Amino acid sequence: MKQINKGMGLLSSVLMLGGTVLAQYSPTPVFTGTVGRTLSDTKEAFPERNPKASEGSPNVVWILIDDIGYGATTAFGGLIETPNIDRLANQGIRYTNWHTCAFSAPTRAALLTGRNQHSVHFGYFATPSYGTPGYDGYLPLEKATIAEILRENGYNTFAVGKYHLTHTLDATAAGPFNRWPTGRGFDHYFGYAPNSGMDDSWHPTLYRNTQREPEDPQGRHATELFANAAIQYIADQKTAAPDKPFFLYFAPGATHFPHQVSKEWIDKYKGKFDAGWDQYREVVLKNQIELGVVPVNTQLPPQNPGVKSWEQLSSDEKKVFLRQMEVYAGFTSQTDHEVGRVIDFIEQIGQLDNTLIVVMIGDNGAEGAGRELGFSHSGSFSFNPIAQTGLLENTMKNLDQLGSENSFPLYPDGWAAATNTPFRYYKSYPNYEGGTHDPLILFYPKKIKDKGGIRHQYTYVNDILPTTIEIIGAKVPTVINGYPQEPIEGVSLAYTIEPENRNVPERHTVQYHEMTGSYAIYKDGWKASFPNDTYGYRLRGEPQKAKWYLYNLKEDFTEINDLADQYPQKVKELADVFDAEAWKYNVYPLKDRWESKNQTIFGGRKQVVLYTEGSPYAEVSGFRFSVGSYSIIAQAEIPKIGVEGVIFSSGNSASGISLYVKNKKLVFAYNTSGKLIEIISTKTIPTGEVTFKAEVVTSGENGRNKSVAIYINDEKTGSKDLGQIQSVGGNLLEAGRNFGTSVSPAYKSPFIFTGHLKKVTVDIL
Repeated sequence: MKQINKGMGLLSSVLMLGGTVLAQYSPTPVFTGTVGRTLSDTKEAFPERNPKASEGSPNVVWILIDDIGYGATTAFGGLIETPNIDRLANQGIRYTNWHTCAFSAPTRAALLTGRNQHSVHFGYFATPSYGTPGYDGYLPLEKATIAEILRENGYNTFAVGKYHLTHTLDATAAGPFNRWPTGRGFDHYFGYAPNSGMDDSWHPTLYRNTQREPEDPQGRHATELFANAAIQYIADQKTAAPDKPFFLYFAPGATHFPHQVSKEWIDKYKGKFDAGWDQYREVVLKNQIELGVVPVNTQLPPQNPGVKSWEQLSSDEKKVFLRQMEVYAGFTSQTDHEVGRVIDFIEQIGQLDNTLIVVMIGDNGAEGAGRELGFSHSGSFSFNPIAQTGLLENTMKNLDQLGSENSFPLYPDGWAAATNTPFRYYKSYPNYEGGTHDPLILFYPKKIKDKGGIRHQYTYVNDILPTTIEIIGAKVPTVINGYPQEPIEGVSLAYTIEPENRNVPERHTVQYHEMTGSYAIYKDGWKASFPNDTYGYRLRGEPQKAKWYLYNLKEDFTEINDLADQYPQKVKELADVFDAEAWKYNVYPLKDRWESKNQTIFGGRKQVVLYTEGSPYAEVSGFRFSVGSYSIIAQAEIPKIGVEGVIFSSGNSASGISLYVKNKKLVFAYNTSGKLIEIISTKTIPTGEVTFKAEVVTSGENGRNKSVAIYINDEKTGSKDLGQIQSVGGNLLEAGRNFGTSVSPAYKSPFIFTGHLKKVTVDIL
């Protein structure tokens, strides 16, 4: 990375400037006035406690869309209508060679810090983290976020939507909170649990700053709530300090699955994709060539493994797959609509011309977890053989529910491949452009004169921070919040903005990629890649041969022609470059398999105790019911009139478990992949002090065999062998209620427990 570092040295000398007035680290300054015995003998002097932005400093808005392919939106030749993003693209600059990290959290870590993902300890996710510097999931305080930097430059800072960078062990009511969004420079945060990568859009688990937010009484969609919050933050800020600039990080988590949206949006696309995914690819590539966002000689690569041609599908398959795509398209257009509401408000208050907007259409490539059939319920990932049984038939039965609160849909690989046109493969593939190559738009009326311009220079996600800093004229302090700062690693794109610079040589000339043991290295237009298809997310039939592949991306945009045998010296050169970069940025050790472990909020402890008086815990911070055996024990006081209600729940109507009382019987519900199994006690519930217990024991390969037993006062009163069954997923651990939609149709949420529930204990067995 010598050429990058050469440029970086100059950039660092410009950016890393100290300041005397700090926002986050401001010890009491020396008093410069005079104190006398009387007021007449005293000279006042107030300390300057907060930095002030330069006059006319622009507002900054970063918009990050989730799990969307290069060929999805009309802004880059796709067939899903995004008029608001199109508007920004047509009045700004499209970048056609921007890259991300193949997965969500690493992309966000690199984006917010301007450093490489492994350099800031996010080579993967924080939840299944690994105890080395590249993978432990703790964002270093010596590598400040854009919010921390801009706050030191006199900005207000807001984050809305998905953060995904707080370690699981910290994402609790006990903190520590220094790595929550508000601990990393954001004045306000409204969004999902800060360690969460996804959530239900109709019944999301939301936090305001560090506190749980009550469920929206109007039942509005999460993306609408996020747009409302963004608008409110801006409105409040401009009322209080009209001349102070703001930074908004708008990352709504859409269009990550579950693809949920109201029927009016879905129906907009009825019949729009009836020609199928093969024709979609051809039409979109033609659009992209005409638009100029791919080279004129671009060819479609062979279809991805496991994707049938559209004509090979049965009528039922076509019907299901079309509806899944209509749902996704509606979800994407609704997301664009909410983005438009935010932009319209900024324009309404007269701030749009002085606002730098960065639109990142994707934090990785299109989602390929749907495999051959896609899915409609949580837990029904179709690369799990258990989940495939009856999946198509079940989706057919519930086709009109797709997108609703009673679904958890994702399209199949065929549509993921189509919306990723023109590239090969999907999210999670760091060695292919389809995993990392995403659209980028810069919009800033005051400085961008080449409206509708296109740029083809190579750029990476960590370039966004230094680009922003340079364009707005901000500075990176040498110390932030008491922590000496390490250099920015990205390369500013500001050099490309002027019309006469549209074809200047790229400055980000070297970049490694790595994810779960697959890796690649880019250098001066050449790319060498090394696949590892043993990782379950990528395993599709026969794995690719584990060797170096070589592509000349200047001539082969879609990686069709492997030149490794033709240019062995180039392969060796690039392999050596990757090795040097990997050592430099904490990429080693390569870890090709990531086990799902129960990394709970209690570290090594195997028990969590819940109280009805407390807030529900986010499941990813508590206990993951998809792994291992467990028991649920509840101590309750039952009055003579009896009780009903939920004792414990995790999940919703799409997937989850619930232990509840109804008709004087104890019931355990296990809901997965559209299948509901309930075990009902053979005995009625007594009055007085009562202990309830449910025990789920796993056995066999990968714990796929499951059996359930329920107890009242230690007496077994029901059991069932579930056999090989898919694991359940849930967002929350709840005592005394069922948040969102009900796990079982036998009751209506929240079905609050009417007795005195003293505590509920969940044990890992």
